[in-house]
Amino acid sequence: MDPMAPAYGSATLLIIAAVAVAVLLLLIIALRMHAFVALILVSFLTAIAAGVPLSEVGPVAVAAFGSTLGTVALLVGLGAMIGRLLEITGGAQVLADTLINRFGEKRAPLALGVAALLFGLPIFFDAGLVVFLPIIFSVATRFGGSVLLYALPAAGGFAAMHAIVPPHPGPVTAATEIGASIGLTTLIGVPVAVVAWYVGVYLFTLGYAGKVMVPIDDSVLTGRSDGSEEERQAQPPAFWHVLGILLLPLVLIGANTVLSTLRTSGDIPAEGTFVDAVIFIGQTPVALLITLLVATYTLGTRGRSLARVESILNDALGPICAIILITGAGGMFGGVLRYSGIGAALSDSLADLGLPLIVSAFVIATILRVAQGSATVALTTTAGLISAAVVTEGPSSVQLVALVMAIAAGATVLSHVNDSGFWLVSRFFGMDVKTTLRTWTVMETTLGLSIFVLACGLWVVG
Repeated sequence: MDPMAPAYGSATLLIIAAVAVAVLLLLIIALRMHAFVALILVSFLTAIAAGVPLSEVGPVAVAAFGSTLGTVALLVGLGAMIGRLLEITGGAQVLADTLINRFGEKRAPLALGVAALLFGLPIFFDAGLVVFLPIIFSVATRFGGSVLLYALPAAGGFAAMHAIVPPHPGPVTAATEIGASIGLTTLIGVPVAVVAWYVGVYLFTLGYAGKVMVPIDDSVLTGRSDGSEEERQAQPPAFWHVLGILLLPLVLIGANTVLSTLRTSGDIPAEGTFVDAVIFIGQTPVALLITLLVATYTLGTRGRSLARVESILNDALGPICAIILITGAGGMFGGVLRYSGIGAALSDSLADLGLPLIVSAFVIATILRVAQGSATVALTTTAGLISAAVVTEGPSSVQLVALVMAIAAGATVLSHVNDSGFWLVSRFFGMDVKTTLRTWTVMETTLGLSIFVLACGLWVVG
């Protein structure tokens, strides 16, 4: 749904957005209103305050809610089922034990982060995090302490790759919009993502966030919050069997992204049945469905009846319903902010700040990120806004890549209550809003700032 013409000036819209966020935090933190209800209420009130016609408030909010659910619900539902099978069959424990044996106990967070960086190359943030949940909880349960010590390095690894490395949609679109090379963006983006993750995520987690005590609660996978034990397979699966199941969606999604990129660039024909089939089975929901079927009939049925497996999968869905609904409501809030024209009005007023191009790119992307929540929208919108200035200034190929990184940095920082990813992380790891703000939000900001510093270095040497 295209944004409407803004009803007010940029200053007024900025005040409305700021008040909306403040009211939302007040309702959730101070008045203890359920996040799902608070997000819906504030979404409606924000739309009305921003001048959205009353007849359109409901349809706009529902459309934004449905759009987010269409993306999230399938991934989280299928991923939770896969995670439940890995958890109950002992597969997650096998993977966790192998990682720890390779890296050592003291480097367990590093092991999880490195694995997430590798797997995050082809797979999106939310899908990767969902598949990794049983491994994170297995490692955290083994060593104890705060779950954040193990969760944030993994989540940050997926976030770093998703933000700046093709074939993820944000950096691909941004690079295309300003004329940067996709191949060069990938070659430079991977080491930038790794270095930024190490500084902005891993060191931050060791120094601060990992010391914030959040109890380990894997009820999102097990459906149990009382610590009771459930059946475990007497003979756990082989490491390579479990790794193969984990890699299956990554391979399928990777094939999809490679072939789609080659088609877009014209390196392979635009039509072809085989390529169409590979692209189809490599779409994230389809790839996760195939993985679930493989996991069900190669892991789940070992020593269990199909009826028992069905019961296990059914139990996996209950704990994630609240997560899906809250995430959808977060998408509703962000969608209302976008439709009201808040993001567009702010970006128009910021485009002519007179700052250096790379700084201007970062600032515009940051404001758009804070205003409407979606990192991908901030990336693509900022790239379009600065594209004319890019043509005028004529930066080198490396400087074009640096601009993509700067835009991605701005689109990463300050993840907060209008970002569906904020709610996903909050609910997966059992954090309240205040704790999520002081850990996840700050970590996303240190990650984004690390990316921006590296981008500025590339701009200077490029």
